[in-house]
Amino acid sequence: MRVSPPPKIALLLLGAVSATATNVRAQATPFATTARSGVVFESYSFGGNLAFDRISEMTIPIAITQRFGRRVVVDLGTAYASASVHQADGTTIDHSGIIDTDIRATIGVIPGRLLFTLVSTLPTGAAEVPDTTIPLFGATATDLLGFTTPGFGSGGGLSAGFASAFKVGQSWAVGTGASYRHGSSYTPVAGGGELSPGGEVRARVGLEGPLGGGKYFRGALVYTTSGANEVSGAGPTLIGDRALAYAAVSMPLGSSSLALYGWEMRRMSPRNADTNAVVVPRGNVLAFGARLERPLSPKVTLVPVLEFRHELTGPTDKMVLLGYLVRTGSDIRYRLSGQATAVLQAQLAFGRLNDDGDSVSLVGPRLGVLIEWSR
Repeated sequence: MRVSPPPKIALLLLGAVSATATNVRAQATPFATTARSGVVFESYSFGGNLAFDRISEMTIPIAITQRFGRRVVVDLGTAYASASVHQADGTTIDHSGIIDTDIRATIGVIPGRLLFTLVSTLPTGAAEVPDTTIPLFGATATDLLGFTTPGFGSGGGLSAGFASAFKVGQSWAVGTGASYRHGSSYTPVAGGGELSPGGEVRARVGLEGPLGGGKYFRGALVYTTSGANEVSGAGPTLIGDRALAYAAVSMPLGSSSLALYGWEMRRMSPRNADTNAVVVPRGNVLAFGARLERPLSPKVTLVPVLEFRHELTGPTDKMVLLGYLVRTGSDIRYRLSGQATAVLQAQLAFGRLNDDGDSVSLVGPRLGVLIEWSR
């Protein structure tokens, strides 16, 4: 089991590139079952004169993957999350509960060549919350901090798409994919207007293959565009197109394996913005990281990690620094048996936030225990 450093990125890449690999694994174990769970705790403390001085979150993820023959795979994913913001005046805002549940069916239409994916998001999370909790939901959704659970609920929705992969030469593969998501209407703030999310279209292309000398490359480009979010009693909310680029190179290092990765996510200004619309400002998140896997014994692997993350935002032509963060620490992966693996995670993040021109310190741990079981 691998705990991937950049959140959300791995799923986007795998959906574009791995159709061939998925079919090969399905042929080997056509009725395999995999279950994953555990607990992750994250907390950040802030200096300066921010409206809050600490944000904490605990997540218990639950994921099950079941194969039905060589063509159909069904995934279920949800989590229990508990988050709190401690404000400078001594009060606390908190929320706990199950988040939305995703049920994904992946069908091999043409084995090894074309996958069809259908995702149903069940609104099991908190779709409607009091306006007093808005600061909490805004803080945990920040890409810079990268919380395990960035959102707690919505009105649900349905996504459909495809992914294909084909060989280039003898050892390289190219993957392409596209999907469309329709979100159901819901009332996000108690007593407020009903939100009707705009449809979202996502296109992606990926490339992977060996570079020689034991090195292996994976890369992907994802482009997302969406319609306006309509709120009853108010003007539309516009979000600009988003582009995401990801690249990673893994290589042997003695008896160990080193992976270097980087990704950049850019949110553009909306096209033809209406003067009555609420416009989500431009944004840019950039991250670089390294991950070393060093076997200590046949059952134990030490995995030191290091990541730097940097975010810009702003409605003007020149974006301003929101903040930067450095995260370091180590995972310990332990093979409990032939069917189960455990990961112990201990990391520390530190950095700075920009607060109206003032630089504010931040520091906090990420601690976790995760278990994967398969048969």
